[in-house]
Amino acid sequence: MVLIAGPCVIESPSGTLKIAEAIKKITAKLKVPFVFKASFDKANRTSISSFRGPGLYEGLKVLSQIKTKLDVPILSDVHDVDQAQMAGEILDIIQVPAFLCRQTDLLVAAAKTGKTVNVKKGQFMAPWDVKGIVHKMEEAGNRRLLLTERGVSFGYNNLISDFRALPVMRASGYPVVFDATHSVQKPGGLGSSSGGESQYIPLLARCAVAAGVDAVFLETHPNPAKALSDGPNSLPLKNLEALLKELIAIDRIRDKNA
Repeated sequence: MVLIAGPCVIESPSGTLKIAEAIKKITAKLKVPFVFKASFDKANRTSISSFRGPGLYEGLKVLSQIKTKLDVPILSDVHDVDQAQMAGEILDIIQVPAFLCRQTDLLVAAAKTGKTVNVKKGQFMAPWDVKGIVHKMEEAGNRRLLLTERGVSFGYNNLISDFRALPVMRASGYPVVFDATHSVQKPGGLGSSSGGESQYIPLLARCAVAAGVDAVFLETHPNPAKALSDGPNSLPLKNLEALLKELIAIDRIRDKNA
């Protein structure tokens, strides 16, 4: 089981580094493979006045420093074709956000960097529809693909997780990631920002690991109430170690009975 984790967005260079250091300390102790995640730009915020991050150039500098100092793989998301090549020079994994997962030009640009690409399945897509994503990536010459489940729209301002989606997506032949934090998001639920039900993060993460997911994606923050993005659906950093211990135990039981 691999952990992809970090804050939703780069809030400051020093603060982001501290979070990365804290997660690496925990994952090294528990022997969990770790990929650090933080966005340099959140282009799909609910409000035009919402904090978006430092942007491409400054954000990649921060991520490059963390990668070098901590010797950890780095993941961040791109939102347009022009960002892909530059991001690919720094990132180990390029992420295509859920809202953009059908954008052919963006998928092709990410694929042509040669880096691993993590594509989040859109909240509007059935799990079997990821075959279109897979075909586009393969046609672009890149089979280094991860597919992430992050819940599906269910009525207004609500997402649900259907764990039948995980084996369906896995049947594509590529590793499947479960995003336990965006799956509890309430998109636009607070009017000018998204809400969330973070109390259900551990439950969904445990279910996903029991179902045999390849990696768990968690956004975590030292103080979610003061996070500049996605605080309501972030895991408090102080709770990360205890949750990982539970997930490791479940993963071992599943492997033993597989």
